[in-house]
Amino acid sequence: MSHNWFVLMAGGGQESSSSPLLMIVWFGLLIAIFYLLLFRPQRKKQKEHQQLLSELKKGDKVVTTGGMFGTIFAIDDEKNRVVIKIGDNTKLEFLKSSIAGRVEK
Repeated sequence: MSHNWFVLMAGGGQESSSSPLLMIVWFGLLIAIFYLLLFRPQRKKQKEHQQLLSELKKGDKVVTTGGMFGTIFAIDDEKNRVVIKIGDNTKLEFLKSSIAGRVEK
């Protein structure tokens, strides 16, 4: 008895009258929404980060993705590395991609 109730509530016994074209339109609409809400902002953020990395120069104050603050001491574009001066006698080497942003002077 409860099984019949579920079939009636779920619309089971009736054939779907929607056309395949309508299904394709809904699927396309879902893809467009996902693109606008997820992929497009992420791609924009990646482009901004790449632009930041390409504009880095010696003397820029930066913060790494790990939260370490310092000043760029040297940049090696061939090895994709940056040397950051943390203190008077302390220099650390990071991957260039680990720079999260520039800090205002």
